[in-house]
Amino acid sequence: QVQLVESGGGLVQPGGSLTLSCAASRSIIRLDVMGWYRQAPGKQRELVATITRGGTTNYADSVKGRFTISRDNAKNTAYLQMNVLKPEDTAVYYCNALELRPGGRSDYWGQGTQVTVSS
Repeated sequence: QVQLVESGGGLVQPGGSLTLSCAASRSIIRLDVMGWYRQAPGKQRELVATITRGGTTNYADSVKGRFTISRDNAKNTAYLQMNVLKPEDTAVYYCNALELRPGGRSDYWGQGTQVTVSS
C-alpha cells in the first residue's frame, strides 16, 4: 500500500504557473508509473501526464510544451510543473501511482488538489 498526498494547487491567472507535488508514504522506486490526471466539473477524469521508473514521459496533447512531469525517488515525490496556464486547465488534479507485480497491478490515488485558472 502507498498513500499519495497532493499539494500546490490554487488560484492563478491565465498565463501563470503552478507546481503540483505528490508525496508518497513510502519509497516510489518500485512504482512503475506515476501520473497526473484531472477532472473538470461535468467531465470525465483524463490523463495529463505520466512518467515511468525509467523516466519516460507521456503527455496529453492539450498540455504538451506547457507541463512537465518529474519524479524524485530520493524524496518519494512526483511533480507537475504547469506553465502558461489556461482557463481550460481548471480542474481537480489527482496523483496516481501504478505498481505492476507478477500477480497483477495496484493503482493508488491521491485525494486531489484544486487548480483554478481565472482572472
